[in-house]
Amino acid sequence: MADNKDAFRRIDVTAKDLPLHCPQPGAPLWARHPRVFLDVLTEGEVSCPYCSATYVFTGERPKGHH
Repeated sequence: MADNKDAFRRIDVTAKDLPLHCPQPGAPLWARHPRVFLDVLTEGEVSCPYCSATYVFTGERPKGHH
């Protein structure tokens, strides 16, 4: 059962989602918390410190981004 929960909390993001923040627009009211910006490009994956959602960067990295 934990696998389904973990799969639900994995969110694939691309360059168009940058700068990345959690919660994402359209998140249900029960999933709202203070907005936190997350650096997904450094490791390719980052977890939100509030809700533990895991964001995974997919696709091509933006050019000129540090």
